Amino acid sequence: MAEMKSMGVVGSGQMGSGIAQLGAVHGLDVWLIDSDPLALSRASKSITSSIQRLVSKAQLSRVLSLSLSLNSDAAGTSALGRLQCTTNLEELCSADVIIEAIVESEDVKKKLFLELDKIAKSSAILASNTSSISITRLASVTSRPRQVIGMHFMNPPPIMKLVEIVRGADTSDETFNATKTLAKRFGKTVICSQDYSGFIVNRILMPMINEAFFTLYTGVATKEDIDTGMKLGTNHPMGPLQLADFIGLDVCLSIMKVLHAGLGDGKYAPCPLLVQYVDAGRLGRKRGIGVYDYRKPSPRL
Repeated sequence: MAEMKSMGVVGSGQMGSGIAQLGAVHGLDVWLIDSDPLALSRASKSITSSIQRLVSKAQLSRVLSLSLSLNSDAAGTSALGRLQCTTNLEELCSADVIIEAIVESEDVKKKLFLELDKIAKSSAILASNTSSISITRLASVTSRPRQVIGMHFMNPPPIMKLVEIVRGADTSDETFNATKTLAKRFGKTVICSQDYSGFIVNRILMPMINEAFFTLYTGVATKEDIDTGMKLGTNHPMGPLQLADFIGLDVCLSIMKVLHAGLGDGKYAPCPLLVQYVDAGRLGRKRGIGVYDYRKPSPRL
């Protein structure tokens, strides 16, 4: 497969906007798609701000392999010029690779893959940033299962060094190699997983987070002591409950449900406290409250 020159990203949340930034910074023409114009506007401002920070630190010309001869200001202008934000999915008709980064719901993702299969050119790779859902099942709704693959970025994509590549039952070697090459172009370390529930990272991480919720739920310790214990006792950069808030409690719950259903073992049953928090809308940092409260206190009159 020829070198990729263009990329579509569907979903302009933190993951999608971060992936789009990576593409633009590393020389790809990028279309960032979202059905919500306000979400696209927020994403565009976030990407612009992030690239401007790289420019201010004179880092951009070093990471932008195609523009090593440019100074950082020029490299920043070049990267932003390659990014287009639109609500029109049809714009992806010429993309070499399309990466889906929408809500972690199999039904919603399948519907999108069905649409993308009709829009994308015949040679395009369709990739999913899913953190747990079967790539084989997503590929099954398309006419190109050999060109469907999992490309799971860690959060936030511009900073985290890992990409987890997941092969579906029919993913071709050509698709796998092209996707691996793209991840390395982004400066990422690649790990490879078979298509089983949770893949590698979340198969291990989410049960740990779920167990932290059970530890809180059963009154073993406070949330602060649970997180401090794991940070200082196991050298984790943040505690599991704090990390859950960062990821999003709804995402954690969705992955636990996938693990529970896919592996059929009661040890993967979501903690009732996690379920309750999600039911209450306490989804973590993105909502201002999760296990912890991130809202600014009201000023005293």
